[in-house]
Amino acid sequence: MKNLHFIFNPPPRVFVCLCLFMAAFVFSTSAFAITGELDLTGSLVGGICVGIFIIAYLLVMGEEKLHMRKSKPVLVAAGIIWGLIGWVYVNAGLPDAAEEAFSETLLEYTELMLFLLVAMTYINAMEERRVFDALRAWIVKKGFSYRSLFWITGLLAFVISPVADNLTTALLMCAVVTKVAEGDKKFINLCAINIVIAANAGGAFSPFGDITTLMVWQAGIVEFHEFFELFVPSLVNYLIPAIAMSFFIQNRQPDALREEVELKRGAFRIIGLFLLTVATAVACHIFLHLPPVLGMMTGLGYLQFFGYYLRRSLPRSLARKRTRYLQRGDQKKLERLGSVVPFDVFSRVARSEWDTLLFFYGVVMCVGGLGFLGYLASLSDLLYTQWDATWANVILGLVSAVVDNIPVMFAVLTMQPDMSHGHWLLITLTAGVGGSLLSIGSAAGVALMGQARGYYTFMGHLKWAPVILLGYIASVLMHLWLNAASFTLSG
Repeated sequence: MKNLHFIFNPPPRVFVCLCLFMAAFVFSTSAFAITGELDLTGSLVGGICVGIFIIAYLLVMGEEKLHMRKSKPVLVAAGIIWGLIGWVYVNAGLPDAAEEAFSETLLEYTELMLFLLVAMTYINAMEERRVFDALRAWIVKKGFSYRSLFWITGLLAFVISPVADNLTTALLMCAVVTKVAEGDKKFINLCAINIVIAANAGGAFSPFGDITTLMVWQAGIVEFHEFFELFVPSLVNYLIPAIAMSFFIQNRQPDALREEVELKRGAFRIIGLFLLTVATAVACHIFLHLPPVLGMMTGLGYLQFFGYYLRRSLPRSLARKRTRYLQRGDQKKLERLGSVVPFDVFSRVARSEWDTLLFFYGVVMCVGGLGFLGYLASLSDLLYTQWDATWANVILGLVSAVVDNIPVMFAVLTMQPDMSHGHWLLITLTAGVGGSLLSIGSAAGVALMGQARGYYTFMGHLKWAPVILLGYIASVLMHLWLNAASFTLSG
């Protein structure tokens, strides 16, 4: 227990993480494809770049206390790191090498950013059409017991997150819990922990469930259907802590609540268009061997055409509804018709998580810069040559509970270690579910700390870390046993 306290206590956690990075930088290795022509790992410029990245990430980790958006420090750090790289390479007479490396890293980010932007736009469109409000209202009015609500919200989080991403799913399920059990701090805290674990676990076996799984899929390392090999390990990761926590929930009935939600016109058709967009992206990748982002951007076109139809047909729709409500004498719905505004795709684009997208840019460019300096070659040698790949991937999953899993996964993809298919699936699993160990270890956890402030806390989550760790270990062992054959194949 002493060791667990040391690992999960905030200041030592930061120290352990920084030590991992700094230890990797000490080792010298042969050049990798990701390394620039100049080895700058032992130079003053290299040391300054590492220091800038560490300072930036400490500011990111202090986002909740500093009330500063996480994109700001990494954007500045990326600019300084690549500025220093450019200055060194210009003085060495190699300006084209730095420019080409920057452009390649930017291209990787752009493909992922456009993919995420389309997915976020569809999710925002469904939210605007009140799809999620309707689901929440249905759960609330059913009058489930506390124990039933605990399992329903957890299982729905596990099932929805592979499609709607873990952050959106967690926020939706948490809204249900806080509305039904308002004021019950213990129950809301347990449900929030359960939702975070379920959303992260559900997102780990789908390319659309998390940014890290999307990165692996777009890199062509794991095919779309191969992610489902992680379904059982992900389910085990969720069920073990959920079963343990369910014994601490009083099986009582909450107060009956009634909330009427009317879906806006076109809600189900937008869901259908989103599924068609996903199918288009998958088809582009599997059958045409083109980046999935092509299918997603085409899907944005589907939504724009449908938005055009909704705007053009709005007057006719309002006239029909006004006649129907007048006949029924439904005054409330008549009043609501006056506040109806046309559907606007670009307003949905504007509501995307731009801080997350810009943070993603800063992280990708920072890690890409450190890789070009030669540091990721050292980290790759430490983890995948001096250590066993299985242990390396398990440890990196634990690191993702402290450091966001995006830079962890991007670093592994940039290192391109020679791993079997089973090991690539393992790092996909551990990076996806490792963040559940701490409330700050995933975007879902951080978001819920804000949404259920005072109910779901860092320390409240930390109390259940041993049980969550047990689920993490069990999921790894399940993958090693269930997919054992894939570890013998050459990566």
